[in-house]
Amino acid sequence: MINDRHENIAKVCKALSHPARVLILEYLKGIDTCICGDIVNILPLSQSTVSQHLKQLKEAGLIRGDIEGTKTCYCIDKHVLENFKKTVNGL
Repeated sequence: MINDRHENIAKVCKALSHPARVLILEYLKGIDTCICGDIVNILPLSQSTVSQHLKQLKEAGLIRGDIEGTKTCYCIDKHVLENFKKTVNGL
């Protein structure tokens, strides 16, 4: 029987299915702080493409996007990432 846990695992896996999104997570994990705008500088992609990747990571719950003035500052949701890692280890 498919339940919410299975749905959440699939949602996170789908968000991690693109190398650019994995790179974004690695970058955010490495700096261990929220950033505004720097993510575009680490990828050879347009602003709009990066925004789409950030949107998918945010929808999966892997990152938070807090609005500060006219910018959105992104950081990893460590709780969600840790829960995902525990779940995958239990498979």
